[in-house]
Amino acid sequence: MEASGPTDFFIRASSSMAEARPRILKHGDTFGVFDHYGDILPDAEGNGLYHHDTRHLAGFQLFVAGRHPMLLSSTVLLNNAALKADLTNPDILDDDGRLVLPRDVIHMARTRFLWQGRLHERLAVRNFAPQAVEVDVDLVFAADFADLFEARGMARQSRGQVRGDVQADHTVRFDYDAQDGCQRTTTVRFEPPPTRLSIFQARYRLHLASGEQSVIFLSVDCADATDTMTPMQAFFHGIRHARRPIREVAARSAGVHSSNEVVNEVLCRSAADLTMLMTETEGGPYPYAGVPWYSTAFGRDGLITALLMLWVDPALARGVLGSLANTQATTEDPAADAEPGKIIHEMRDGEMARLGLVPFRRYYGTVDATPLFVVLAGAYYARTGDLEAIRVLDPNIQAALGWMEQYGDRDGDGLLEYGRRREDGLLNQGWKDSHDSIFHATGEIARGPIALIEVQGYAHAAYKAAADIATALGRPEEAVVRQAQAETLRTAVEKQFWCEDLGLYALALDGDKRPCAVRTSNAGQLLFSGLPAPNRAARVAEAMLAPPFFSGFGIRTVATGDARYNPMSYHNGSIWPHDNALIAVGLARYGHKDAVLQIMEGLFNAAAFMDLRRLPELFCGFRRAQGAAPTLYPVACSPQAWASATPFALVQAALGIGFDPARRTVRFERPRLPASLTEMRINNLSLGDAAVDVLLTRAGNDVAVNVLERRGEVEVVVTV
Repeated sequence: MEASGPTDFFIRASSSMAEARPRILKHGDTFGVFDHYGDILPDAEGNGLYHHDTRHLAGFQLFVAGRHPMLLSSTVLLNNAALKADLTNPDILDDDGRLVLPRDVIHMARTRFLWQGRLHERLAVRNFAPQAVEVDVDLVFAADFADLFEARGMARQSRGQVRGDVQADHTVRFDYDAQDGCQRTTTVRFEPPPTRLSIFQARYRLHLASGEQSVIFLSVDCADATDTMTPMQAFFHGIRHARRPIREVAARSAGVHSSNEVVNEVLCRSAADLTMLMTETEGGPYPYAGVPWYSTAFGRDGLITALLMLWVDPALARGVLGSLANTQATTEDPAADAEPGKIIHEMRDGEMARLGLVPFRRYYGTVDATPLFVVLAGAYYARTGDLEAIRVLDPNIQAALGWMEQYGDRDGDGLLEYGRRREDGLLNQGWKDSHDSIFHATGEIARGPIALIEVQGYAHAAYKAAADIATALGRPEEAVVRQAQAETLRTAVEKQFWCEDLGLYALALDGDKRPCAVRTSNAGQLLFSGLPAPNRAARVAEAMLAPPFFSGFGIRTVATGDARYNPMSYHNGSIWPHDNALIAVGLARYGHKDAVLQIMEGLFNAAAFMDLRRLPELFCGFRRAQGAAPTLYPVACSPQAWASATPFALVQAALGIGFDPARRTVRFERPRLPASLTEMRINNLSLGDAAVDVLLTRAGNDVAVNVLERRGEVEVVVTV
């Protein structure tokens, strides 16, 4: 989602977020990026408390006796419900250099979470010195109401005014007179009232006997600051309610537990991250793309995340489909790259989007979200048999297919192409949307309109899904037409994209229909759709796991030695977990289970090195060295929804999990487990109102499947 050209919407990278390893919290349309102390550092890129694409806190720091405390420990709970940090005082000297307070006698425990547009914090300060102490605890804060795109590095010629006001003895309020006419406020409240309060600092002068503790509660409201609860009351009320959605998602989803504790930690963190990234919309739950830069609804990201998680939680797919149906374009609007039937790319609610300074208020500049919408609808029906949901979505599905036939095929050759309709829109509109990500073997940037190889696969899968949906809805004539469209597209792709000298499909066709004969992971994604002939799929599989592509941790986006290969780039040599997941699912489709296990081992090994066992948006594509961690990408989002979905997609690909709602059957097709696992247990694997718990046990290359518990009418079938 990054566009790094000189005139595009780049993300500034003067320091590395990977180095800082920030602590992330999110709820709804609010997220926070903090350091390990729980502070918001004014000069740290990305740090802040954000709400609806506006930074409501630009600084928030804790000091003890005028000094920065020392870090003891810091973590985000495994369920992402709260950030906890343990701190202590450094040695405190007077003006003459004499020690007045030795280190490690004042303990400060911070607990923080987000809930309904508000930051809640409990700060407990305890004296472990053998005598009483008097110590100042300061909280220093600032609000700038920067738009998210300003925080990312974009400059503005003018902006509104910020006003600060101390209200009573416990509250500071900041107001922003925004240029878009929307009043934005940040309200900071303290309990008990500080000893001294200004528009940038709260000071508590604490007198603590030996062993005595003092507790401070504070809240930071980004939205409604009118409720009557005190910060302490709001903290305990919020922390109870904040955990309820976590329990609800866990109750409806399949759970996975293995014999390998690192794998379990990766899966637990991934599940928690997806729950945190989910936001309730009018259409249902929607996974926001990633924190910090993409904490909003992205069409492509939501659809792929839902596809990868469909076997675990079909309710997520239902929410994504419902939400995207509600925002599907109905008219032409070149300023938004919108055309009837097109699925949205990105929605933004910040000041710059509302003013039109960036085009993303409701922006439709994506070529792949529309066919993926149809693919997800078909996959959802195949997973659940929920025909009523498909009836409701049918007008949207038909509109999406109409866009593919009319607007998506710009020159009438049957392929889907893209080209932006506003000068400052996204130049590239597939998932690799950097300005330099689509190119020829010479390195020359391809000129549009461009037909991407994986997008043709999505279109092929969309037509196949549309045929199945038409059959289910009793429209056999339409089903025949859709099947014919899929086969016609398959023939065209095999003829125009296959490059015999590469042994791969071309990355794309440019506006002159010249193949971009570059070795890229896009060709691997084509397997996901089932388009390639089996003999060519085998050659793609072999290429994806050969050293030019496979680093040891995963498959690179561009093979080593090809033009523009750079393992530190965003799209031209890096490793994206979701890209690998789609390739792995495709490899499993063609029966290449050894390759699936190789990718699975590589990515789980990569996650083992990551902070909090969290797979990031991407990491660098350097070759894996013995005992060395992957090289991190400096401004990768972490968590990122489709990266979090990746471990579950790899489990599905390895075990061959499938569903037949009509026959009330759960299938395991040629299940395999990697050498690092001897067992895997899946609980609450649901099919309609029934569910099973199964235990899979590896013996060499074979896997035995045992049904531990069955609830309702459901059968388990294993194909070896």
